[in-house]
Amino acid sequence: MYRTPLGKRPRWWTELPLIAVVYAVYSAGRLLVRGNVQPAIDHGLAILDLEKTFRINFEHPLNRLFTEHASLGIPADFAYASLHYILTPAILVWAFRRRPRDYRFLRSWLMISTLIGLIGFTLLPTCPPRLLDASYGFVDTMAQYGSYGWWGGDASAPRGLGGMTNQYAAMPSLHVGWALWCGVVMWRYGRTTWAKIAGVVYPAAITLIVMGTANHYFLDAVAGVAVMGVGLLLAKPALRLVDRVRERFSAASRQETAGTSANVGAGCETSAGTAPSRAAVSGSGAGAGRPGAPETSREAGTGDHIPREHIPRQQSRDEAGDSLADDAAAAAR
Repeated sequence: MYRTPLGKRPRWWTELPLIAVVYAVYSAGRLLVRGNVQPAIDHGLAILDLEKTFRINFEHPLNRLFTEHASLGIPADFAYASLHYILTPAILVWAFRRRPRDYRFLRSWLMISTLIGLIGFTLLPTCPPRLLDASYGFVDTMAQYGSYGWWGGDASAPRGLGGMTNQYAAMPSLHVGWALWCGVVMWRYGRTTWAKIAGVVYPAAITLIVMGTANHYFLDAVAGVAVMGVGLLLAKPALRLVDRVRERFSAASRQETAGTSANVGAGCETSAGTAPSRAAVSGSGAGAGRPGAPETSREAGTGDHIPREHIPRQQSRDEAGDSLADDAAAAAR
């Protein structure tokens, strides 16, 4: 699994806008295809026929069970209308706070899978079982038990807001996909036995709920699992690509900074990596040492150059003694 290097913990002020942008794109994509009613119905019937051919239309008996027993149908509707939007962000925030080195991978896995699901909604709008004609044997439990909850009969959204959602985004089921993501995180990072049990029970329960409430077909759930699998495979290469692009931009920025001029003192400028000449540092003129060059000022504290032969030679002690003896002899004469 990809892990963020130490010291590079993601910042919340960069994560929130990123998540908001992805969710906005996801919501906008759902709304763009909400008008394709007839193709969506055709796709839904094709999925149902395929399931009947292979006898995997598990949504029929589950829907009858939830419809006949309110003790199952009402909690299932509450779970469908809320956990998808509460538990998933809660686990994402927990991973940000408690698992910062793994957070980027987990977040990228979830986002990439969500965008793949958006492509599925756009290319294959699908009518859920609850919106098919009653002759196909499905009952909309969201409408049947609507008086018990805040949702309306037209969608799992709050009453009056159903028109803002795309009810024909059944394939793939991101309810199942996001629940699988939550289950993997709870199983992988849960410290207690109950957390690991919840990691198994939650995605399995959501799979039964989406079929029992007639919101998804069994193949929608399978597609949701497949989407999460593809997102898992793409998350690590995507993060490495982002890191390489970021490193290149950082290297280019460093090179640009290194190429700018830098002050080296006393108003003298030089390009980076170029040292001032010794003559400039010592203060000697440019023409010093050449015939006819003008004299330059010398630094304070340095004496004039005197030829060596003009410097008085200090006499030694013996020479001084001989000189005294000669002077005495001359005086005696």
